[in-house]
Amino acid sequence: MASHLNLSRFAFLTLTTIIFSLCSTTGSTEDRTTELLSLQSRSASGIIHLNDQSIARYITSVNTPRPYSLLIFFDAAQLRDKSELRLTELHKEFSIVASSFITNNANHSSLTKLFFCELEFKESQLSFSQFGVNSLPHIRLVSPNHGLKDSEHMDQGDYSRLAESMAEFVEAKTKLSVGTIHRPPLLSRNKIILIAVGFLIWLSYFIKKLLTGETLLHDPRVWLAGSVFVYFFSVSGAMHNIIRKMPMFLLDRNDPSKLVFFYQGSGMQLGAEGFTVGFLYTLVGLLLAFMSHGLVKVKSVKVQRVVMIFALLVCFLAVKQVVFLDNWKTGYGIHGYWPSNWNF
Repeated sequence: MASHLNLSRFAFLTLTTIIFSLCSTTGSTEDRTTELLSLQSRSASGIIHLNDQSIARYITSVNTPRPYSLLIFFDAAQLRDKSELRLTELHKEFSIVASSFITNNANHSSLTKLFFCELEFKESQLSFSQFGVNSLPHIRLVSPNHGLKDSEHMDQGDYSRLAESMAEFVEAKTKLSVGTIHRPPLLSRNKIILIAVGFLIWLSYFIKKLLTGETLLHDPRVWLAGSVFVYFFSVSGAMHNIIRKMPMFLLDRNDPSKLVFFYQGSGMQLGAEGFTVGFLYTLVGLLLAFMSHGLVKVKSVKVQRVVMIFALLVCFLAVKQVVFLDNWKTGYGIHGYWPSNWNF
């Protein structure tokens, strides 16, 4: 009789302990979800800052399945200045995804099922080791049924398009909708107001100068420089180089240590060829303009003759080189000489 009573008492205590443990666990996970929501609301970007103790509280000490997932961005303050890692840029995009998810799911139950977090190396070296993270950038999703080692990491291709790619990864793995990505405006409201005020001040100043004829548009030197640029741009084949995306030079096939600036053949023109011809044509045009508009104002006839002879000689040599280059490219009618320093 006594043994039967003791057995009943033991069964009752065991059942009570199990029920209490289940209730305690349920309350514990609810408390942790509430804590994560509180931490999220206090973060300006919506990213929760974790450390070794936080990882233990919200992941390792909670029985699976947990009622939430954690998307963790692994960061290292001492490596942010390395541009090839793009940690600063990726962290910014990560925060955009976090804020967009919170905004789009503000009144939805999904808000309690996914939290965006970050871990800093100096503060959480143990967690880095437990996750097996040995290189950055690194983003890892800890799903409700996963631990540290078996959590899913985001591949390089999953953030190739930055925030948009990250959102696609989240939606594919968690089956939760991130929604529209809300990027911050390029200019804040205060900056727009400041720019508008500055523009109005500049506009009043410009109108005043325009009425008095003191703007750059009234300066003949500006129009002269613009005309020379347009002429050079036209005769150098710059538009051809831009449309065809022609290189300035090529590597010599026979000797890769040498560069080829002039390509023999009518089917192709390198950028250096066009700029060379454009420079020679522009030189001839400027000399002719100088002789017809500037040299005629010189009173000394001897000076006029000497300068004119010299200018005509330079024009002749320049045009001769243009003709020679054209004949050399097409492969016929080559006469004269080819400067040795034009082939590299």
